[in-house]
Amino acid sequence: MTPRILPDLSGRPTMLAAIVASVLMAGPAAPRSAIDWIANLCAGGAAPLLSGVSPDARTTRRPASTVKVLSCEALPDAPGKSITTAIVDFPPLGFTPAHRHPGSVTAVVLEGTIRSQLEGGAPLDYVSGQTWFEPPRALHLFAENPDPTHPARLLATFVTDTGCGPLVLPPNP
Repeated sequence: MTPRILPDLSGRPTMLAAIVASVLMAGPAAPRSAIDWIANLCAGGAAPLLSGVSPDARTTRRPASTVKVLSCEALPDAPGKSITTAIVDFPPLGFTPAHRHPGSVTAVVLEGTIRSQLEGGAPLDYVSGQTWFEPPRALHLFAENPDPTHPARLLATFVTDTGCGPLVLPPNP
């Protein structure tokens, strides 16, 4: 039996979406070739359409991001508060699982692309020069470098209670 060749619809997003929806609605009854085609289309090539996001980096065996604290200073005009700056490095496909921060955070992408998602929002891609804000104790569902070959880096600025304590809290309060 000769396998059927499925069409390349990468330049036709509406038709692609309709086919993907049809296959997903078919569930386990979908032909394996259609499921493989969609998986390859979404994950293959230099610029995948979908991320391999997982709630836990250990289950995906993806490299973890690393944090280097640069400074922590008390804020003289805000008694009881301090400001901490840190560099967060993401190797290619680097990943940070769900977490919270004890205070407000502003992140600035210095290099590469960072995909980030806060609870209640959509995952967004940020490139060099772009920023985002996280309110205190907001659930940060994940952050990742979606690029399989280039590293990414961001500068995080935290405003927290004085004491320069932990910057990352578990996802469950």
